[in-house]
Amino acid sequence: MKSSTLKIATPLFLLCLSGTTFAETFTLTSKDIAHGDFMGSAQEFKGFGCNGDNLSPQLAWQNAPKGTEAFALTVYDPDAPTGSGWWHWQVVNIPKSVSSLASGAGSVEKNAMPKGSVQITNDYGFKGFGGACPPEGHGAHRYQFTLHALSQKLELPENASGALAGYMINAYSLDSATIEALYKR
Repeated sequence: MKSSTLKIATPLFLLCLSGTTFAETFTLTSKDIAHGDFMGSAQEFKGFGCNGDNLSPQLAWQNAPKGTEAFALTVYDPDAPTGSGWWHWQVVNIPKSVSSLASGAGSVEKNAMPKGSVQITNDYGFKGFGGACPPEGHGAHRYQFTLHALSQKLELPENASGALAGYMINAYSLDSATIEALYKR
């Protein structure tokens, strides 16, 4: 191969590889929270000594993997002093046609979740979003907002525990995307 042919062939070869190497990444974004940043009082729980607005943040996602039949969303605090963390929100069977949730969609009063979605009882004891409320002086807690693309809708009992929901979500997850926001009091 001549030197001039090699100079042309190498970039063309690399260009061909880049199409297969850089597939679209499943992403989760928000206008209300950011990865590694502290959340505001809008996402703080109202109760248990906290006085926030208890609003679930706006969330949007794109590039779900092929074969996605539904989505599941979990919000988990691994730093809660319980020995097992704290489930702030779990939603399964978000329709595959949905690509965003508005701010406040997790409100029990508003009933604003997409039709077919099922909210699991959180560790506060109700079905909906329960905001951040770490113990005062306990330092920054991590709040992991994770969206899973599921290969099928989940069949769960009416009063499924957070652990059972988590098990089933992980069993049928094709891919996931996470925003890890912080909060402290």
